[in-house]
Amino acid sequence: MLRRLFVRYVAAWALLGVAGAAEPEGLRVATYNIKHGAGNDGTVDLARTAAVPAKLRPDVVGLQEVDEHALRSGSVDQARDLAKRLKMHAAFGPFMDFQGGRYGLAILSKFPIESSRVVKLPAGGEPRVALMVEVRPPGAAAEAPPVTIVNVHFDWLSDDRDRFRQATTLKKELDALPGPYLLLGDFNDTPGSRTLELLSRGCLEAKKPADDRFTFSAVKPSTEIDYIFAAPADGWSVEGARVIDERVASDHRPVFATFRPLRDAPASGARK
Repeated sequence: MLRRLFVRYVAAWALLGVAGAAEPEGLRVATYNIKHGAGNDGTVDLARTAAVPAKLRPDVVGLQEVDEHALRSGSVDQARDLAKRLKMHAAFGPFMDFQGGRYGLAILSKFPIESSRVVKLPAGGEPRVALMVEVRPPGAAAEAPPVTIVNVHFDWLSDDRDRFRQATTLKKELDALPGPYLLLGDFNDTPGSRTLELLSRGCLEAKKPADDRFTFSAVKPSTEIDYIFAAPADGWSVEGARVIDERVASDHRPVFATFRPLRDAPASGARK
């Protein structure tokens, strides 16, 4: 069923709606842990934060460690502020109340956000959620399923039990989605871990260059913990996956890739 829906989706998605286009328009996707706008110089500067994804011209971007009216970041609604700077739509998913406001995740989209929901995950060192939004790129027919963008920021503790519980809860939600999805964020886990193995099933990963795959820390990159995936795996191609070498705006380096839906995606089979 998922493959049939995806084929219908791809068939309806022409290049910006232009008839006769050879290939569907790609989705430019980024994920970035912004550390509430606090750079490695100790200064909270959202203009500097926004300048990083602005250079990438993303269609959608998942942001982690986002404040909403928290004192430490000047009581600013950071998701709304960044969306305004980037001329994008915004959705916010709070983890918890924090310093007079809230703290959590955001998704910014060049396209209107049709729906947004927060999926509560098992708590770890802090409460955790996943943020899901539905978007419909230009050219997609009204009857085609939207693309679901899923943003995560899993537990950071070295013991992975809570992190894997969060991943297991999320995987059930992902498997129930009726159409294609992009999964991105700060997984706080490395390649080969059981968390990555579980969530990568049935997905195409935006694999970074082998000699430049580390996303943390921004100053001395030594570990890979930020990722972008697309499902179904055989419904997409990916190009231009890379880590952006920005060393001041945050303690993480952002990840960017372009995903393109395939016109010859299989019409049957189930996501595993």
